[in-house]
Amino acid sequence: MIGRWLGSRTNRVQRTSPLAAVQTPPSAGVLSCRVLDPVNEPVRNAEFAVSDTMGRRVVSGGTDPYGSFVTAVPAGEYRLAVSAEGYTPYRASATVGENALASLGDVTLQVAQPPELPAPGDWEIEPTHSSIGFTARHIGLARIHGRFNSFAGVIRIAEQIEQSAMHVVIDAASIDTGVGMRDDHLRSGDFLDVRRFPTLEFYSERFVHKGGSRWAITGALSLHGVTRTVTLDTEYLGLGNGMEGEARAACRAATELHRDDFTVSWQTMLARGIAVVGPSIRVELDVQVVPRG
Repeated sequence: MIGRWLGSRTNRVQRTSPLAAVQTPPSAGVLSCRVLDPVNEPVRNAEFAVSDTMGRRVVSGGTDPYGSFVTAVPAGEYRLAVSAEGYTPYRASATVGENALASLGDVTLQVAQPPELPAPGDWEIEPTHSSIGFTARHIGLARIHGRFNSFAGVIRIAEQIEQSAMHVVIDAASIDTGVGMRDDHLRSGDFLDVRRFPTLEFYSERFVHKGGSRWAITGALSLHGVTRTVTLDTEYLGLGNGMEGEARAACRAATELHRDDFTVSWQTMLARGIAVVGPSIRVELDVQVVPRG
């Protein structure tokens, strides 16, 4: 008797639908996919986005360690986009029925060709189409967004690009958070102390290719009279042409700075009752460069 019960229970488990693992209302279904590389290895943390026929995003996320994703969506027609660093994006359409599984099966991503690199020589930052911004959290309050309005820089591209060099100079007094009183405070001796240290400077001779369009640019940042090693997590966006046909290259980069590393003591200001931004600041660069004339 017990054996027959166990046998029937085992059969019921084996017949369980994959839909049983996903809680869905009656009007919804399940969309699934497994993302593989060209040698059939799973692509973990690939990004997927599911949109409706009007282009509105319905759900997004990343694949699991096995390259899979499963999501519940209202029954209907959908567009799926899958992307991963170093691969060509994949796009597909799917129809999801009520209380049904719409599986795209195994999707194989193709390795993307890296963007063409700039020619050897000197390139300079084109300030009109470039920005250097930062984000910091105000103590106990919301985030503060700001930028530096005045900067210049040169990148010397070597025959072997890993041997390239760059030098960027930022006018410290050009800091701009949109609030005059706060900007004056940031320029004061409590923060940047622009009278004593009028510029921030970054110099690098180390370009490391991390695969695809990703690079790590490591160099020395001088701020507030202190120099520290900083690495820019950089995405190279490729080459293009300006309105007058001139060649230009573009990239995005980001890093996180810790104020105590540069002797800007936020604890001291807190003890004095001064409201300040938090101890870490995220810096983001969006840069276009053109050949130096």
